[in-house]
Amino acid sequence: MSFIILKILDTQMTVMVPVANVKNVGIRELIKNKGIDQVIDILKQRSVHVDNQTWNRRYREYMEKIKSGSAFEIAEVLRDLNILKRGKELSFGERKMYDTAKNLLVNEISISKKLERKDAEKMILSAMGKIESASNS
Repeated sequence: MSFIILKILDTQMTVMVPVANVKNVGIRELIKNKGIDQVIDILKQRSVHVDNQTWNRRYREYMEKIKSGSAFEIAEVLRDLNILKRGKELSFGERKMYDTAKNLLVNEISISKKLERKDAEKMILSAMGKIESASNS
C-alpha cells in the first residue's frame, strides 16, 4: 500500500495517509501563486460588512470555514476578525481564532512560495494594512 507522509509543523508529528484515502481525508495541494494572489486580495478587502450576530454564532461560522481547510475561507475569517479588531478589542476566543487563521495562512504561503515564515507573515500583515511588525503579533 502506498502512503502520503505528512509532517505536522506545529507538533512535529508525522501522519501516514493511504493514497486511496487522500480525498476522503480532505488533503489538497498547496495553493499556487494565483491562489496566493486571491488570498491577498481577500485580505485587502475593507468594505466587507461583518455580521453583528452573537459571538457564538459567528464563532461557529468561522470555525466551519477554518475546518474546511480552504485557504480562501481561512483568509475570509482573518479579514473579518481584522475588521472587527479595528472597531473593538477582540475577546480571548476571537484572538485565538485570529492567530490560528493567520498561522495557517503563514504556513501555507511560506511553504508554497518557499519563503521564510516571517516574510510570509509580513506579506499577510501588509495585505491587511497592519503597521505592526510581524514579531509583535
